[in-house]
Amino acid sequence: MKKYLFCSAILLAACGQRKQPAQTNANMPVTHQETIDRPDNFGADLAFLQDHVKTIVLRDSTSKAAIAVVPAWQGRVVTSTAAGDDGRSLGWMNHSLIADGKPQPHMNAYGGEDRFWLGPEGSQHSFYFAPGDTFDFAHWQVPAPIDTEAFDVVDQGKGFVTFEKNMQLTNYKGHVFDIKVERTVTLIARRDIRNYLGQDLHRSVHAVAFHSANTIINAGKHRWDTATGMPSVWILGMFPASPTATVIVPLRDKTPAPGAVNDDYFGKVPSERLRIKGQTAYFKADANFRSKIGVKQAQALNMLGSYDAERKLLTIVQFTMPSKATRYVNSTWGVQSQPFSGDALNAYTDGPPAEGQAQMGKFYELESSSPAAALRPGGKLEHYHRTIHLQGDDKRLDPIVQKLFGVTLADVKKALE
Repeated sequence: MKKYLFCSAILLAACGQRKQPAQTNANMPVTHQETIDRPDNFGADLAFLQDHVKTIVLRDSTSKAAIAVVPAWQGRVVTSTAAGDDGRSLGWMNHSLIADGKPQPHMNAYGGEDRFWLGPEGSQHSFYFAPGDTFDFAHWQVPAPIDTEAFDVVDQGKGFVTFEKNMQLTNYKGHVFDIKVERTVTLIARRDIRNYLGQDLHRSVHAVAFHSANTIINAGKHRWDTATGMPSVWILGMFPASPTATVIVPLRDKTPAPGAVNDDYFGKVPSERLRIKGQTAYFKADANFRSKIGVKQAQALNMLGSYDAERKLLTIVQFTMPSKATRYVNSTWGVQSQPFSGDALNAYTDGPPAEGQAQMGKFYELESSSPAAALRPGGKLEHYHRTIHLQGDDKRLDPIVQKLFGVTLADVKKALE
């Protein structure tokens, strides 16, 4: 069996997540699509951020790794570098929207490699549609606490920053949820990255790794259950797309059944853009065709990733997922007959929403979610999401891909040819 279930000791207790289906990205506004031509190094992006918003920079004293975190944007990790200020900026940023500085309707898609949201987006338990509204883009609205409101910094030290946020949300059924969020973003020292890979890194490989520990607490007086609805933690990472970028999704079954990968969010994904070979799904991440895939807990493992052959960049996302079957919220727009049968992980690539229409930007997403939180008052649910970027020669990255994903870089490169 491939070493899919490898998860660090500090995160394990559960290895999973839940993700929102469907129309989220499908209906993102396409105003302020990325139009600014800028250098793609971390130093330039950091200076740009600091000109527009307070930014916390965490740097590894033992390497050139660094991350940029913005409290005003829910404590998100906006971008990172594995090679210092002159190294590539590894997160996707919507420079045009950031420079404009004006709040947008529906949502503010600033970008970022680790963004905190809550599920579900759709179903009768949605937090993104008011009671009685129709499930269409005109009525879709990301709640302000996870869109335009800042998270409070409550602690900061060498390599970490901790945030808190108290919020009150009303779902589509009209139930009110008092939620306290605790979120800690940690930059992982280079010497510790091997703990999450199961092997040492060659000195020639540039690396940056970080994780977010996200806790939601039932701060109200009523239990969260299947009748009222149950929130879930949803973490999304946005990365620059490339003609040579391929998303890698390991699957649990040796011979996955038809439908093991949900590829019908915005219409079926063409076969040249999604292929399942053995226990691995390969998904094209060039941002030329808007599409999305998802995998339910029964078929999912606690990781996914991507490889960009041109940039020699391997990205690995690991997250907590329970070993026992549990409920994941169904975020497909509309009232659902099975509102707790959603996906545990998702990948998305942007593209024109319709012929002749502009897209938001050249990015793709790797996403994880927690199970639905069935919590009594005072109860809490925690979800970890880790991102690792490795830049280096194929001969150094290939053993890592084989160990974690059970395939070779050659397999990845030719999977969608």
